[in-house]
Amino acid sequence: MRILVVDDDEDARDLLEGALLSAGYTDIVIAACGWDALKALDVGRPTDEDPTVDVVLLDVLMPEMDGTEVCARIRNDSRYADLPIIMVTALNDMKSLANAFVAGATDYLTKPVNRIELVARVRAALRLKAELDRRRARERELLTFLSGWGERGASTLIDEATGLFAGEVAEAYLIAHGSDGDELVSVIALALDRMETNRPASGATVEPDALAQVARATRRLAANVGIVAAAYKNGMIILIAPELDDGPARALAETLHTTVQKLRLRNTEAIASDYVSVTVAAITGRARRDVERIKMLTQAITGVQKAAAAGGNRVVAQSADGVISKSGNGITQPHKHEKGIGAAS
Repeated sequence: MRILVVDDDEDARDLLEGALLSAGYTDIVIAACGWDALKALDVGRPTDEDPTVDVVLLDVLMPEMDGTEVCARIRNDSRYADLPIIMVTALNDMKSLANAFVAGATDYLTKPVNRIELVARVRAALRLKAELDRRRARERELLTFLSGWGERGASTLIDEATGLFAGEVAEAYLIAHGSDGDELVSVIALALDRMETNRPASGATVEPDALAQVARATRRLAANVGIVAAAYKNGMIILIAPELDDGPARALAETLHTTVQKLRLRNTEAIASDYVSVTVAAITGRARRDVERIKMLTQAITGVQKAAAAGGNRVVAQSADGVISKSGNGITQPHKHEKGIGAAS
């Protein structure tokens, strides 16, 4: 990770550099003024090159061009829209700091800088930068993948009932994602419990309005760039989440379950419960071959079906090799809340 330190005071620069070096950050660029900082970042020069700096420590009070103006100029360069910029300021200059945040600053430190606080803020900024970089990479991957579907037409891409991608898209994306090796991936399947009893008088597979609301909630939770949410005609919803480990995958599955519960969707057709409940299954693993990745998808769908048959309204989480997660038997106990959960006691 490369860190740019910008301060007109040599002693302040030395203190920041020494603290960073002691924490293991050895790739440090020094700038004695705002102009030097802009030059180090190549701000204003048309280029397609990726940024060479991962975080900036920027003094607020500097001659000629203060930190706020430097921050604004950096943000005006599209390459640095997400670059963490940590302002360094005196305690008695909070007004300038407020202006810096308006200009796009990410965080701040006060002088004299505490080494522990400095390292903590830098580490947090670098973690954020790494996550944003991963999301952009997944966004490029997803856009590249979808561009290959252009000739098939929008009707084959989108499921009309939910507004999500069609299930076929999720399958193809799952296969395409792992084409370069055995990368980690999670597959999460979600289905409304007792779809057959939730069938309205119109004869549709599931209550259209309820499914549409669940799809909207799923889409919001899957807003993480690179997570593809899709739906099959029978109402089953699938999420393909590249590089999502088993812990975060289970957390996402639990969040999906809780979110649907909070929707309090009325179950007007069934006698067993007042509200529609949902079952979610998460499968995480690494698969080298196409058949192994499709097997993960099948495991997730089967997990939902088995859990629903066992009472529904629960979450199943396991690895692709069949090792159940830490929750014991891998199935959460039915969540207890108001009457009409739709789960077995």
